[in-house]
Amino acid sequence: MLFVFAVIVAALALFATEALPVDVTAIGVMVALMLAEPVTTVAADAGLLADPVYVLHQPGDGVSPLDRGLSGFASTATITVLAMFILSDGVQRTGIVQILGAKIASLTGTSESRQLGATVGLVAPISGFINNTAAVAILLPMVSDIAHSGKLSPSKLLLPLSYASMFGGMLTLIGTSTNILASQLSAELLGHPFGMFEFTKLGIVVTVVGTVYLLTVGRYLVPARIPADEDLTDEFEMGEYLTEVVVREDSPLVGQTVEEALRLSEFDVDIVQLVRDKRTFLEPFGQKAIRGGDVFAVRTDRDTLVELLDAEGLDLLPDVEVDDAELESASERQNLVEVVIAPGSSLIGETLASSNFRQRYDATVLALRHGQELYRQRMDRVGLRIGDTLLVQATADSIDRLNRNNDFIVAQEVQRPDFRRSKIPVAVGIVAAVVGAAALTPIHIVVSALAGALAMLLTGCLRPQELYDAVQWDVIFLLAGVIPLGIALQETGGADLLAELFVLAAPGLPALVVLGLMYVVTALLTNVISNNASVVLMIPVAVEAARQLNANAFAFVLAVTFAASTAFMTPVGYQTNLLVYGPGGYRFSDYLRAGAPLQAVFAVVTTLGIAYFWGLAPA
Repeated sequence: MLFVFAVIVAALALFATEALPVDVTAIGVMVALMLAEPVTTVAADAGLLADPVYVLHQPGDGVSPLDRGLSGFASTATITVLAMFILSDGVQRTGIVQILGAKIASLTGTSESRQLGATVGLVAPISGFINNTAAVAILLPMVSDIAHSGKLSPSKLLLPLSYASMFGGMLTLIGTSTNILASQLSAELLGHPFGMFEFTKLGIVVTVVGTVYLLTVGRYLVPARIPADEDLTDEFEMGEYLTEVVVREDSPLVGQTVEEALRLSEFDVDIVQLVRDKRTFLEPFGQKAIRGGDVFAVRTDRDTLVELLDAEGLDLLPDVEVDDAELESASERQNLVEVVIAPGSSLIGETLASSNFRQRYDATVLALRHGQELYRQRMDRVGLRIGDTLLVQATADSIDRLNRNNDFIVAQEVQRPDFRRSKIPVAVGIVAAVVGAAALTPIHIVVSALAGALAMLLTGCLRPQELYDAVQWDVIFLLAGVIPLGIALQETGGADLLAELFVLAAPGLPALVVLGLMYVVTALLTNVISNNASVVLMIPVAVEAARQLNANAFAFVLAVTFAASTAFMTPVGYQTNLLVYGPGGYRFSDYLRAGAPLQAVFAVVTTLGIAYFWGLAPA
């Protein structure tokens, strides 16, 4: 038991601090548990040990740790979540969500109430049927554009977008990976898996309450961090960092290529665009030889600019303001955009320098928003995280490639000609069939979900080469790592011990109050670690606590499940919170200010709702 608790404590610390990516931590948990196995000696079998304890596995002792350590990969929850990622991607590639968003956006105008209502009213029901992280990623550009066109700060809409996707995910079993994992744990511990619409009635209540909160109290608590101005250079405060210089005929740069000049320069400077013979060039222009009279738009600070002019033989062009209009003059199509680092991006943990961003994507990064920090110089060494926002200038073709790349979310609407709109009825029909089969027939959700994923491929909604890109592999490895941890916690008696401590901490309290406390503890935990890890650790404890109280264990499982999807108070508690962190320009405290009251309201509403719909008397 001590070994398991040590693994849990180490995992919680790594999940909370993000010293390692969550999937790497999960793999570490898996390896640790494969090195340990319950004692199966005569002493243990004879009852000399009250509970099984974990010891390091020794080769040749006849005990195989592989089955338990790798059980997460064989879990129906893991396979179902994998299939649901594929289904979500198939729907996404038809463009139906964008079509719905555009129709609703046309009705919002400049009214903040209508914009907020449209945002929440669209993402919540969608999140009940497709992965909520995907729903936020798809709708983020639309919501940003709605805000800018309506002269509203996008910060006022993006946090509600994330919150609504979370409580909207509680409308059905397939709304979140957490629900699917909780269903499997409930089946194993209680013999009661969740039905497709098992908790929809409570999900509707929670969604209505959450929507009312966001339209009233939340509206005043969510700050306007990003200016409502449509000018991206103003939004990123680039006024003192962008200017134009002309190359003198005697400049030492003459004859060098642009790429050589940047590589050899000792200064923190980026060449944004080149103007030559009244033509404007964007990346890729690295191989162009520099000539006298060339005009460069450059990104640097004032002090560096003074040194640069003298050292490199450049002259400052007076009375030139490098703004959006100037930067967009190179093309009739959009070439200045915000780009968000997406979940599962290959750039997470990299820097602009180590990833060779400029050469790899033929794009220039003008600024980087890293949480509440805004970098406009010395950006090359900043480690990239989910939700980081880059101000990027590139050709329209390069922006199209960024928009199609799963590593990024372009935060403005960019027309995509590759949507498979003719497949909309097919994709929607497949999802409806998956839901119907799981809800109305004895077919298990994992079977119907896999069949639906296969149908997405066979009908052309997805292409074979897109299959693996559709899956968020960090979530899959996270599930595969934490599921064995939950099994170990239960088998060693750790869940029993924690349940006893939980009940002892609330002596003589009614079951309803203990149920509320279980919700609160899980909600606090899920704000600092993964929601899936919270479910795995807390559901066995909840079941044991209910048994000790002689209460309805299924009600306690539901409390943990709902609480695990309400990570409103921190940006790190849920991927959707991280996705809007950079584009919204939020501070860490903004999540606490807007999310804590919502968390408190949900604690009361969910606890009372569970007691009303399912009762607390033992089944």
